[in-house]
Amino acid sequence: MSDGLALSVVIPTYKEVLNIPHISKAIADALGDLNYEVIFVDDNSADGSVEAVSKISHQYPVRICVRTEERGLSTAVIHGIEQARGDYVVVMDADLSHPATAINEMLRKLKANEADFVVGSRYVEGGSFDEDWGFFRLLNSKIATWLALPICHVKDPMSGFFGFKRSNMPATHMLSPLGYKIGLEIMVKGRFSAPAEVPIHFVDREHGESKLDFKEQILYLRHLRRLYKFKFPTASEFLQFGLVGGTGFLVDSFFYWALQVFFGLEHTTARMISFWPAVTWNWFWNRTLTFSDRNQSGGKLKQWMGFATSSIFGFIINVGSYHMLTDYVPFFTETPYLALVAGVLLGMGFNFMAARIFVFRKLDEEMEKETERPDSESK
Repeated sequence: MSDGLALSVVIPTYKEVLNIPHISKAIADALGDLNYEVIFVDDNSADGSVEAVSKISHQYPVRICVRTEERGLSTAVIHGIEQARGDYVVVMDADLSHPATAINEMLRKLKANEADFVVGSRYVEGGSFDEDWGFFRLLNSKIATWLALPICHVKDPMSGFFGFKRSNMPATHMLSPLGYKIGLEIMVKGRFSAPAEVPIHFVDREHGESKLDFKEQILYLRHLRRLYKFKFPTASEFLQFGLVGGTGFLVDSFFYWALQVFFGLEHTTARMISFWPAVTWNWFWNRTLTFSDRNQSGGKLKQWMGFATSSIFGFIINVGSYHMLTDYVPFFTETPYLALVAGVLLGMGFNFMAARIFVFRKLDEEMEKETERPDSESK
């Protein structure tokens, strides 16, 4: 139910008491007579934010929700959206970096069905940011933006200023926010088909301190990895599997060389031994990274043995296909290196599918097996 409200503005806060009156006034000046509400979601700042909202609540349609058991910008935004009563929702920062004057254009695009998700953008024509941004800050922003472009269709996916129709909000159980870029998560998992951007001038905060630090940047990379896996599940896992395999090749080469140089082993013996630390390396990092969201039960030893077995078969396919191609296909006889590449890809493809299907099963498949019961047991 919207209770006649056209818009809910959700603003996450933590120690933003000085900005609360200013952002409230800016929104009121921009929206005029529009029937709207502002929801501040505060992570128990204990800095007077509750009192600040109470003091201006007779003047502006504002309220505050204080969270005492959860922390984090992303979950605060989700909580605020769940509390929203407006037909449309706009999310923005409390630090006055996002111009409230852009809300009207965002809302117009949504109401006119010109877009189903609107971003306040620094990187479209007419958008800008403060000139005192240093080179490294700008570079950091650009790199983070470029990394996100393949999974969305806007030029400023890093923006924390966005709006959408509340009924289009993806189910909250689908969201697994990590870090501060909840807008990107909602845009990707909500599968919005017509995103658009509104140019804004992004200004630096005047009061309070920025919450963006190195830890948040690491969380962003982890979050981005999750979203890639959501958007391109098989391709993302295959790429990570290949990267892990590349580092495993380095481990294999190191042991192959070290066993000969330091222990005097014959190269064939060294090759047979070096395979095992490389397999263990690949198993550990595929377990930790590539398939971290899959089933990890059943014992590490059993899982390692399954991975090692599939790797042996993959190695046989690798070598066997190399010999087949170079022995029977004239093109590869003349270009054996390409046969080597083909063998590696075939072997890796087999290893990937075996690991994906048999070693690291999906969680839902395992749960389904565990919950299945014979008919005789249910009688």
